[in-house]
Amino acid sequence: MRQGQPKEVLPVGKLPLEHLRSLLKHPSKHDPRLLIGPQIGEDAAVIDAGDRYLVVATDPVTFATAHIGRYAVHVNANDVAVLGARPLWFFVVMLLPENRTTPELAETIMADVRSACEELDVAIGGGHTEITQGLERPILVGQMLGEVAPTCLVRKTRIAIGDQILLTRGVAIEGTAILAQEMNEQLRDRVNADLLARAARFLIEPSISVVNAALAAANVGEGVHAMHDPTEGGLATGLFEMVAPAGLGLRVIREHIPLFPETDAICSALTLDPLKLIASGALLIAVAPDKADSVQSAIKATGTQVAVIGEVRPSSEEITIVTNGDIEPLTPASRDETARAFEDG
Repeated sequence: MRQGQPKEVLPVGKLPLEHLRSLLKHPSKHDPRLLIGPQIGEDAAVIDAGDRYLVVATDPVTFATAHIGRYAVHVNANDVAVLGARPLWFFVVMLLPENRTTPELAETIMADVRSACEELDVAIGGGHTEITQGLERPILVGQMLGEVAPTCLVRKTRIAIGDQILLTRGVAIEGTAILAQEMNEQLRDRVNADLLARAARFLIEPSISVVNAALAAANVGEGVHAMHDPTEGGLATGLFEMVAPAGLGLRVIREHIPLFPETDAICSALTLDPLKLIASGALLIAVAPDKADSVQSAIKATGTQVAVIGEVRPSSEEITIVTNGDIEPLTPASRDETARAFEDG
């Protein structure tokens, strides 16, 4: 960089992929028991603990302010469950804003954490709380631990050409809830009041948890080659992350992607791309064609809708989306549409 040239300032959201790759290119100490470590496309680590594998995930909650305790539990539990593991122990770091924190605020957040853990039969293992200088709103960093039998681990490296791509529920549950809650005043004159009220409850119904659907799919056994929960960056980024570890391509059909009417209305009002809106609450599954019906039946038995939205292709075909018969590249989001909405709003 030349002297006097301004330094690059990165936008709010996930670190761009090229910068993330740079951070991960220098491996740390090699430990043969660390079966899955830090890499693009993986949201949890897997440690060989002998007769079982320990699965560890950590994720913050930064966009939302309402019900952040529930968010923190569920987004971390999802990252554990998509590897076929059952979430068991939760740890949380609670950072609270100076000059705004009351005992009631801390108790409300922890009540949410306890409630979500009870729903998943998860024990709270510990964490840390503090009032932090410089914060404008609470931030939670969660960590979920779970276990899985070695033979039941679901790894993205098993994805194969021809696998069917399934999507549960639709897009984008978490982003819709956040925008309906945090930008309610901006949306009141643009979105039907009843629809906006339903969207604000998306955290509760249909919920952002994919644990039941993921474990139901994993229990089908062979044929489930990969699972991934699309989060920040939406479905577009989630699809990219799903095939990145195997270096394969994808083709998805836009008309086959379930889109909630609440999401459609809010994204239209704010001129956002729903495929790049934070999408916790949906589950992506790559499954062998001969097992697709069995996996769909298992998921539907949990009360969760599921659709086939595409298939895995050779890497030479890259990651594409078909819209009304036209094939176009499907690229990951440079930043989540939620961040763009807050900035523009």
